[in-house]
Amino acid sequence: MLELTNISVRYGMIEGLRKVSLRVDAGQIVSLIGANGAGKSTLLNAISGIVPASAGTISFCGTPITRISASQIVGLGVVQVPEGRRVFAQMTVLENLRLGAYPHRKEFQIKDIDTVFDLFPRLAERKQQLAGLMSGGEQQMLAIGRALMTRPKLLLLDEPSMGLAPLIVKTIFSVLHTLNRQGMAILLVEQNAKAALRLSEYGYVLTNGSLTREGPSQALLDDAGINEAFLGKRLGAHAEIPKQMAA
Repeated sequence: MLELTNISVRYGMIEGLRKVSLRVDAGQIVSLIGANGAGKSTLLNAISGIVPASAGTISFCGTPITRISASQIVGLGVVQVPEGRRVFAQMTVLENLRLGAYPHRKEFQIKDIDTVFDLFPRLAERKQQLAGLMSGGEQQMLAIGRALMTRPKLLLLDEPSMGLAPLIVKTIFSVLHTLNRQGMAILLVEQNAKAALRLSEYGYVLTNGSLTREGPSQALLDDAGINEAFLGKRLGAHAEIPKQMAA
């Protein structure tokens, strides 16, 4: 479904990504882990057309998307939930969701809003509330719901658990599992490396802008070097996602 081949990104003289090759198959959850500043957000932004690739190619369902606009990429079905949620604070929950559905006809919007409310009942309870007055967890639910209103084929998520309570993290990962069971492909960038690998089928490790490891998620979980670098005490405070969820 998604294929990156030797993608590089430069910020002036600084190389943010170096010859990164990655793929996500249809119906697959793929996780991307790495330390802060490794280039994970840059990679998602390159896929989304937000930052230009200086070299390499990106294709989605066989269509080259390396040089097209972010809005065209969304139209093809690739949608990102950005780090930090970035909801429209002065708009209500319903208004945020309707903005996500902008490309679709009104009858689709009503049906899709009901689908989002089924996934996140708390949003239904707060549908007339201003997004800026919601908790961080509720805003993250709204950011995911807004992305779902575009009817994505591939969902890109950038640190969805950041700053959230363990119970909310578990709820969000459960929704991602449900979406994947319904056929949606997901590329997950996540600081909670253990949870990400337990949810995904395949994983990549990004270090200083380059991919240094990849493989089936269980193999990465069992790897002593990966455990020491990413799965140790620093992640112990986060909610652990049950292993069977990825089954």
